[in-house]
Amino acid sequence: MRRAFVCLAVSLLTAPLIAVQAIDELHPRHPSPSSRYRIGTVDEDEKDAAHWHNQAQATLLDTLRQQRLTGHAKNVIMFLGDGMSIPTMTAARILLGQRSNTTGEQAQLSFEKFPYTGLSKTYCVDAQTADSACTATAYLGGVKTNMGAIGVSAAVPVGDCLAQNNTEYHTTSIARWAQDTGKATGVVTTARITHASPAGAYAHIADRDWECDADILDSGATDDTEVCPDIALQLVTWETGRNFKVLLGGGRSKFIGNETSDVAGTKGSRQDGRDLISEWLDDHQQWGNASYVSNLEQLSRVDIEQTDYLLGLFADSHMEYNLEAPDTQPRLVDMTRAAIEILQKDPNGYFLFVEGARIDMGHHNNWVHKALDETIEMSEAVQLAVDMTNEADTLIVVTADHAHTMSVSGYPARGNDILGIVDLDNNKITRMTVNYANGPSYEEGRNITEKDNTSAPDFQHPSAQPVFSETHGGDDVAVLARGPWGHLFVGVYEQNYIPHAMAFALCVGDGPKACDSSDSAVHRATVFSVVVSAVVAYLIGRR
Repeated sequence: MRRAFVCLAVSLLTAPLIAVQAIDELHPRHPSPSSRYRIGTVDEDEKDAAHWHNQAQATLLDTLRQQRLTGHAKNVIMFLGDGMSIPTMTAARILLGQRSNTTGEQAQLSFEKFPYTGLSKTYCVDAQTADSACTATAYLGGVKTNMGAIGVSAAVPVGDCLAQNNTEYHTTSIARWAQDTGKATGVVTTARITHASPAGAYAHIADRDWECDADILDSGATDDTEVCPDIALQLVTWETGRNFKVLLGGGRSKFIGNETSDVAGTKGSRQDGRDLISEWLDDHQQWGNASYVSNLEQLSRVDIEQTDYLLGLFADSHMEYNLEAPDTQPRLVDMTRAAIEILQKDPNGYFLFVEGARIDMGHHNNWVHKALDETIEMSEAVQLAVDMTNEADTLIVVTADHAHTMSVSGYPARGNDILGIVDLDNNKITRMTVNYANGPSYEEGRNITEKDNTSAPDFQHPSAQPVFSETHGGDDVAVLARGPWGHLFVGVYEQNYIPHAMAFALCVGDGPKACDSSDSAVHRATVFSVVVSAVVAYLIGRR
């Protein structure tokens, strides 16, 4: 009995110590001691509290000096980092800094310097985690829809050929709103120009995969492709697509027949025998000076002053990742420069959509280095746009369509290689800072060692669950803005709010417009909101 009492007393006395030890293990006081892939050195000034006070005060003063711009935005440039989650931005920022041999954490992507930041909610009407089709309809068309559909409302079931042709279900994009007021428009992407994100600017399709007629036939949706005009055909022959002054990206195969070879010797995909590139040229040469280019050299030789319309298709499918691209392929920054130079000639202003598409595709393959490098590529293109435009008349918005499952975690020391190994666990299994919740890199018992080149473009970072293609994430994504009415993008809001706010600043679309006086614009916005609320309340009351 006495022995049992002593044991109980010892247990009660040592329990707090065990609890403290457990807490310490959950929240270590120091970074992983075996972090041994460090880049750069910590600035000695950071050990002085005054350094951080001064830095914070400087930021505060910059924020206080920031004046809200409420004038009419003559131009809007929207940058879309496909799959650019917030952890992607964090890791890309660190990689950017480490490339300059600094620890990296204090670096900034160009758009992280923008004064206004918000979060958008990315879900689809029918899906908690979104794809690039329903999101494109939201952030370009102002309407949420079903996963897999583009430019149509959720009344259209995915894959319904006939329903997509009902114009009552069509949603128009901010590109079309801009065209309707006489503004120039353009699309730039590193994906196929017919891929989901760019197609959101001009297409009305029940299935994002219907990029050419062969895709529709292969899907079994119909035997008559005239019933469902494909995305490439819509781009070249339908009104919104025809009116773009600049179209730059990949995807030649979707425009030429399967009996025809492109400039690289690759056969096309179309089964209708049409050459949509030639049709585009013939059509636009009646309107002005039109040019078609297929490589960097041709793009660099374009006479901007003598070019009214420019079509550039630089790959048979998606453009190559920047880390692996041939010298003949233009970078995103090259295409952005050409687009702005042509569009800014228009005295009425312009709307330009620019997509860094291959961030997403890198993540799908668990290729962290490729995904982060593509993010840095987009950061450079954003900086170019900042340098080429005037903040007083050009609104620039940077965002993503959806997130991914990549995380930045563990307890690496400051400056640890963002692409590298952090430490070993008790079983001598390596840990890494960047990992995925799922993906093709899953391997039971996989152990990455110092012999592995973790910074190789095709090195696959670890995933916790096996899937053929890493999935999207359902996280909110960042929205960053500068220029007239950039402050409209602060807060947490639905993704379909974004084009409505851009349209307000650009003075296009059916809603209230900033080109009235500020007081009048706000008044009209208030009246518009009250009317909409009253109509909604009335409709709900009738149920």
